[in-house]
Amino acid sequence: MKKIPFTLLACLLVAAGSACPTWASQDTPKPSTEAGDLSGLHDFDFLVGDWKVHHRKLKQRLTGSNEWIEFDGTLSMRKLMDGRANVGDNLFNVPGGAYRGIGFRAYDQKTGQWASWWLDGRNPFGNLDPAIKGRFKDGIGTFHANDTLKGKPIRMRVIWSRVTANSARWEQAFSDDGGKTWETNWISDFQRVP
Repeated sequence: MKKIPFTLLACLLVAAGSACPTWASQDTPKPSTEAGDLSGLHDFDFLVGDWKVHHRKLKQRLTGSNEWIEFDGTLSMRKLMDGRANVGDNLFNVPGGAYRGIGFRAYDQKTGQWASWWLDGRNPFGNLDPAIKGRFKDGIGTFHANDTLKGKPIRMRVIWSRVTANSARWEQAFSDDGGKTWETNWISDFQRVP
């Protein structure tokens, strides 16, 4: 599975002006003259701001485990590029020591979908996880990706639900049978900080 190099994420997060290298294999993008599908451009506007988060995650994934670990954390999210991207700084107060991670999303007006990448603060110079892609429909955001777990291919699904002005739920599930069955392995409940 091809992973995105950390350098690319660093460049994506640079505000106006660019100190990023130019990749010889990529032409400079031409400005789009088409409006494209902007129907989902504001799907993540609800998440802008500061949040307290309660997390539950399975201790072991795709092993039949029923042992959950619970911990609290925070999220601070802001929009970038006039809402066409956003970045969230996460703090996880896990038993044994806290760590951080960055979630970065970008909107593709050609497909009307969002792509989301994850950078784990425990290995910030490693590779990004594969992008999960999807959209919101009827207030539910559903996103999928192909990934690996312990060297074996899996499908990953993320669902955003229960979205209000002051709360939301995020759930992650894995499938090792091509999406026929799913095991939810992480649930995060968000409460806005006043």
